[in-house]
Amino acid sequence: MSRKLRNKKGQTLVEYIILVVIIAIAVIAIAGAFSDRIREMFGGATVELGGDQSAVDAALDTQSKDFLKQVKKDGVQGN
Repeated sequence: MSRKLRNKKGQTLVEYIILVVIIAIAVIAIAGAFSDRIREMFGGATVELGGDQSAVDAALDTQSKDFLKQVKKDGVQGN
């Protein structure tokens, strides 16, 4: 009885492994088929979210200069 049960457990494990392999192959095939479109979508989103980098650099530069002026004026205070 236990031998038959052990064989059934082994058979179930093999079936699950085969199922996982089939799903993995399908996912790889689908990802390969749509990879260019996905890359375009992420590229477009990155450009839209990125904005104008020169404006960001200018804002950071201005903030840094203002901060340094404030430190020079007030001095550094420890906590």
